[in-house]
Amino acid sequence: MVGAGPVGLTLALELARFDVPSVLVEAKREPERVGSRAIVLARHALETFERLGCAGPMLERGIVLDRARTYVRERELFCIEYPPPVAGEPPAFVNLQQTHTERALLARVDATPQVELRWGSEVGNLQQDAHGITLEAGAEELRGSYAVGCDGARSAVRRLAGIEFPGKSFRDRFLIADVRAELPFRNERRFFFDPPFNPGRQALIHPQPDGEWRIDWQVPEETAVEVERVSGRLDERIRAIVGEAPYELAWLSSYRFHQRLARTFRAGRVFLAGDAAHLMAPFGARGLNSGIEDAANLAWKLALVRSGGASDALLDSYDAERRPAGRENVAVTSATMRFMAPPTRAHRLLRDAILRGSVRSRVVRRLVNSGTFATPAVYGSGPGPVGRPAPRTAETVRQEGLFRVVRLPDQPRDRLWLLRPDGYVAGPAAARRRGTPR
Repeated sequence: MVGAGPVGLTLALELARFDVPSVLVEAKREPERVGSRAIVLARHALETFERLGCAGPMLERGIVLDRARTYVRERELFCIEYPPPVAGEPPAFVNLQQTHTERALLARVDATPQVELRWGSEVGNLQQDAHGITLEAGAEELRGSYAVGCDGARSAVRRLAGIEFPGKSFRDRFLIADVRAELPFRNERRFFFDPPFNPGRQALIHPQPDGEWRIDWQVPEETAVEVERVSGRLDERIRAIVGEAPYELAWLSSYRFHQRLARTFRAGRVFLAGDAAHLMAPFGARGLNSGIEDAANLAWKLALVRSGGASDALLDSYDAERRPAGRENVAVTSATMRFMAPPTRAHRLLRDAILRGSVRSRVVRRLVNSGTFATPAVYGSGPGPVGRPAPRTAETVRQEGLFRVVRLPDQPRDRLWLLRPDGYVAGPAAARRRGTPR
């Protein structure tokens, strides 16, 4: 694999579950020590980390959201209340800086002999043939069965494999700051349309561990991070939120939204996962969480094919399942971005009318789009639970290779189902055909 972010680390650990060795190469010379980046872990990602034995530090440190409030200017439009976690289950969402997520995954990798992690290894060449992949990483040439690009938006693997990455970029930029301060709404996410402290644009405030807050301001595209810092404008922005209380700036960056989806997630023996395969606006926390789903989906299929338990055709189901999931996430976040940053005058007039009307009307309020939080993908169609994540209360009857035969709590007890290693229901146990993904 290429890329030692959360997706690459998850994929390596998932493969190790099936005793499949892997080499993980990373261009950076060491892990990033600061910066929130992707901060919201959804329950289905946390369940994957539980399987891998590294969810404990994330759950101990993370902030569990109680609610999410949305405002127009200073008026609250609506509040989503999250129920408290059920005993024995992860919460719906946990806020945790990506540095801490990576730290927990890296600790697990260090204790996993099947994974070899190489820092400072930039990919310079990639060739594939009928028998495997040859990859140039740093000064070495590596040979393996498959290559997976988990190397982010500017993926070298995607470029070397010749996979197109169509889509669009938004003009508006977002300024991000991790700020240590005392605020009176510790377990709340707050989203503002047209607030007094950022008129005409949006702002988002998320709690993080260690007394930190992640603040995102929508700003004009020409906004420069260092100019904001040196000019004192950044201090004004932060003071408008934290007041006169002392604060400490832990990290500052900016980003522009991209909505892109690779033409294919598979090119022969080359696969793409995470941001290398799909880019989307972060509102709704769909980027990292869908990347973790990519890793869980691909790992067991590679393991089954490698063991001879399925033909190579099984690997085509990775693209067949995960690319539609990526397309759906891009569509959902594109709708959010059209509302947040209207692309035309007509879109802006409609958005502004909805915001004005939402103050007075509950019906209009339902049209306000400040992001739809990530949910697990559903694969394919048809009756019953096939292609959906199984509930944690599924009762195991027996093990069949990488699959489990289970009873589902909402289905007749005399009907047995196959449970895939990624937690998805594959189909009725009696209907299983060797090597099929569903």
